[in-house]
Amino acid sequence: MRRILTHFRTRLANSRLFPNGEWVLLLALMAEIAFFSAIAPGFFTLGNFFEVLRFSVELGLLTAAMTPIIIAGGIDLSVGSTVGLAAVVFGSIWGNGHLPIWLAVLVTLLVGCASGALNALMIAGLRLPALIVTLGTYSLYRGIAEGMTQGAVSYTGFPKTFLALGQGYLWGVIPMQLPIFLLAIVGYVLLVHRSVIGRALYAIGFNPEGALYAGLPVRRYEALIYLLSGIVSSLAAIIYVAHLGLAKSDMGTGYELEAIAAVVLGGASVFGGRGTLLGSMLGLFFLTVLQNGMHLLAMPSELTGVLIGTLLLAIVSFDRLRTMTVRGRKPVAYLAGWMKRAKERRLITVGSGIILGLLLVVSTIWIVRSVKTSGTAGAKSAAGEPHRPVIAVMPKAKGDPYFISARVGAEEAARELGVDLIWDGPTSLDASQQNELVENWITRGVDAIVVAVENKGSISTVLRKARQHHIPVLTWDADAEPDARDFFLNQATPEGIANVLTDEAARLLPPDGQLAIITGSLSAENQNEWIRFIKRRLASKYPGLSLATVQPSDDDRDKAFAQTQTILKVFPKVKLIMDISAPAVPGSAEAVQQSRRKDVDVIGLSLPAICRPYVHSEVVQTIVLWNTRDLGYLTVYAGWLASQHKIPRTATSIQVGRLGRLEVRNSEIILGTPLIINKENIDHLNF
Repeated sequence: MRRILTHFRTRLANSRLFPNGEWVLLLALMAEIAFFSAIAPGFFTLGNFFEVLRFSVELGLLTAAMTPIIIAGGIDLSVGSTVGLAAVVFGSIWGNGHLPIWLAVLVTLLVGCASGALNALMIAGLRLPALIVTLGTYSLYRGIAEGMTQGAVSYTGFPKTFLALGQGYLWGVIPMQLPIFLLAIVGYVLLVHRSVIGRALYAIGFNPEGALYAGLPVRRYEALIYLLSGIVSSLAAIIYVAHLGLAKSDMGTGYELEAIAAVVLGGASVFGGRGTLLGSMLGLFFLTVLQNGMHLLAMPSELTGVLIGTLLLAIVSFDRLRTMTVRGRKPVAYLAGWMKRAKERRLITVGSGIILGLLLVVSTIWIVRSVKTSGTAGAKSAAGEPHRPVIAVMPKAKGDPYFISARVGAEEAARELGVDLIWDGPTSLDASQQNELVENWITRGVDAIVVAVENKGSISTVLRKARQHHIPVLTWDADAEPDARDFFLNQATPEGIANVLTDEAARLLPPDGQLAIITGSLSAENQNEWIRFIKRRLASKYPGLSLATVQPSDDDRDKAFAQTQTILKVFPKVKLIMDISAPAVPGSAEAVQQSRRKDVDVIGLSLPAICRPYVHSEVVQTIVLWNTRDLGYLTVYAGWLASQHKIPRTATSIQVGRLGRLEVRNSEIILGTPLIINKENIDHLNF
């Protein structure tokens, strides 16, 4: 048996199909699929298989483009930023220029070509380090995209014929973008493995000086692969826009690192000279299957990043050990003797990393599952027990104190009703990750989906798909398109929120005073609606007051601190900072307190728990908010009512547990009026 296994391993290691031990990764992928099939609801289905492929297309195109670059000993950190730039150019040409879609596609591909050409010129022409050049263009392209949109403008409303490219299916099953992906992969296979250029790339990666002295056109081939990288990145951007129905400047963020991870996981060496398209695709699917399985298991989204990072570090470390040639040190000499044959070294590199990664994945999943199942919100129904409804609730950003507070109420309602609660979402404001999570919840077959919408133009399509699968859809905090959900859980009307804030500002300011607004994201549609009503209230009731500026904080306390410092210097007449993002209020308060500006007041929407010291020190005069725990409680309770078909379309009110009867206004469930919180009542509030 041992001889048979040794012979089998040797044959595979020496085969042209698996030259770098990719068969180990293939076995690991099969083991991963078997593992998730056994424990993840809805994983082993044809529909989920094609969904995994659909979500792999954009990253897969970048992975294919990255493979020959890494084989040649280079790197391209700008691919993700190129996606963002190309997406914004496409949206701008179609939305502002009113050009036909086909012409917008052509111009976008030319932009990608220009982006790749700049990298090619700097790296192949001027012989500058690829790491430094692409790090620079990484910032350059993203900066141009954000400058074109001011970090706020997003483009939606694309024609259905175009959206079908990213959202449609052939014969109702195969994603429309899959044939494009397969054609691109075939093209790269021919380039890397069936051409003179491909063989030269391996030589360049293994020994660039030797390749140059051998008469190979090193610069020409390097320029070609970076040029192709730019074009393929712009193609990925077009498909990405069609997939999300949205074009904005932060699209593709982090894709460069994920593409590199897939290539390295597939057996390519970060030092060049080794790698295959097959290995890169296996690495890609290993990562996407991992992510899909984790979402179907309702594991935290950030856990996937931890696992991928650990796996990548393990593989790179083993690869480094394999290439070490330090002399005079017994441990290294021992390792060198142990890994003396080239084929064995490659198998050790890939195999050890994959095995370590699989062990880490399995152990982490079972640890987290055991922790989750210890609480009522995450408990699974035992065999033979009645079905426990699964209510999936998504915040805009899990780390935001506002949503952390709401989660407490959501877990309370889950315990009270005896339902399973999935609470997951992006760690930062990310419309694309919201879409992906909803797709996975559809595959899992949850009983209700409740989403705090980041961008309604992007997420409405996938929410409609959930409704087509007979899953009740509710939105909270910010709404989607009315036809994409059943009910909107409205914490308070936008006009009511704006009026309370504006009236409070007028009370604190002189009749000709000046104020500034710090919002969360400039693209947050609910906050933009509040700002519109604030401006309307100022114009109609307080014409003497003036709004100096509106600045974003991206729901980050430190950024709000910096923005407030800038406002105090640039706009010295500003006497009031109005924050409409929960983390921004303590950030602004700290900036005002450190500046010793006693003449500047801070008000806004925030939580008592994070503003209490500033309210007591009278830096923050007033905060306005509804009870966030009650809102979280409402998300689960209303989701359960909808899943049980207990909210009639003609209802004017509903009974919501401890909240009592709440008003239903058309398709909106109203939590109540905002609460004004100040020094007198803040200590009585515990959220």
